[in-house]
Amino acid sequence: MWGSEGKGIISIITADLAIIGFFSNIFVGSSVSYFSSKFRTEQLLPYAYLWAVVVGITVPVIVSFSYSSEYTVYLIVLSVFSALLSANINVFVGKQNIRMFNLYTVLQFAVHFIFILAMVYLLKMVSVDVYFLAQIACFVVLFLASSFQLLKNIKISGISFSKNIRNKMFDYGWKSQLSAFFHFLNNRLSFYFLEFFKGISSVGIYSVGVAFSEAIWTVSRSLALVLYADVINSKSTDESILKTKMSLKISFLITFLSMIVILVFPPGFYTMIFGKDFGETKKIILLLSPGILAMAVSNIIGFYFAGINKLRILNVKAIAGLIFSVSASFYFIPKWGIIGACIVTSVSHCISSAVLFWQFYRITDFRIQDFLVSKQEIKVILQKFKKPLTE
Repeated sequence: MWGSEGKGIISIITADLAIIGFFSNIFVGSSVSYFSSKFRTEQLLPYAYLWAVVVGITVPVIVSFSYSSEYTVYLIVLSVFSALLSANINVFVGKQNIRMFNLYTVLQFAVHFIFILAMVYLLKMVSVDVYFLAQIACFVVLFLASSFQLLKNIKISGISFSKNIRNKMFDYGWKSQLSAFFHFLNNRLSFYFLEFFKGISSVGIYSVGVAFSEAIWTVSRSLALVLYADVINSKSTDESILKTKMSLKISFLITFLSMIVILVFPPGFYTMIFGKDFGETKKIILLLSPGILAMAVSNIIGFYFAGINKLRILNVKAIAGLIFSVSASFYFIPKWGIIGACIVTSVSHCISSAVLFWQFYRITDFRIQDFLVSKQEIKVILQKFKKPLTE
């Protein structure tokens, strides 16, 4: 309905939202998860909520001075409520309540989609604004629902502001977010290069292929978060390493099979779903596939290092990929457009993942069995997803 231009606008605003999110995540992201097993929720959420509101308002306003955008108000509201929701969800991760994390992850897509349908077909709204209004409604609803769940286990009298906790959250948060920000640039920098050299429509076409690659990473990221929750609550280094190796194999296998399924569909399938502008989607996914597989491995190892508070290597691997992305984009994207963006992104992911993989096997024993998946390992992983709810 909105075509490649509308999809391009959505992609750019979503990328802007993600950039703001990295500032918010200093207090609402992995720092909440990491310290949830060490401090009370009442001591963490006050800082997380205050930071979410302050950053969600100030950063979009500051950015608006550099370029005028009719979507600045949407960006402010989205930034605030997405950060508030992230804080709540990351408490679930820290408490090893992976079911709730998975539930809210799915609901963010499902509820958003339901609101879009309601606005388009019931309210007869047709502009691209529908996407952002529906997303705001989704974040508000899910934040209220998750807050209600958390408040049941929180004592209002226990709410406090500790300078020690604040400093620890900030120290862990900015280090982890620096790596995540560089990784994001590896994924999204090509959007801005494409917009500059080839126009907003090319961003819309390319973004669909990127969206498919990120959908494939869903299992990898879920496994990584299960592992992260285990590692930050574990007292055994050997056990954490064994679980990491097991998760690596499962992640690679499932990602590989998922890619085969997606690539089986003919190019006409994508034009039927997204419109005539998106005939290159299959080619885009194929060119991105080496990087997709590399990141499926990288996600697991990255969360292991985050879980043991070894964040420096995450920055090194992200910077290595980013250096290639920036330097190569000036040549490949002006010359080959979308195809060039695919090549740059895929190679960048392979470089950064290789750095992380090499570092992981420097500190662990290497065995051939590390690359072979057993039935027992598959059962263990499946049991983790069926784990009962915890407080």
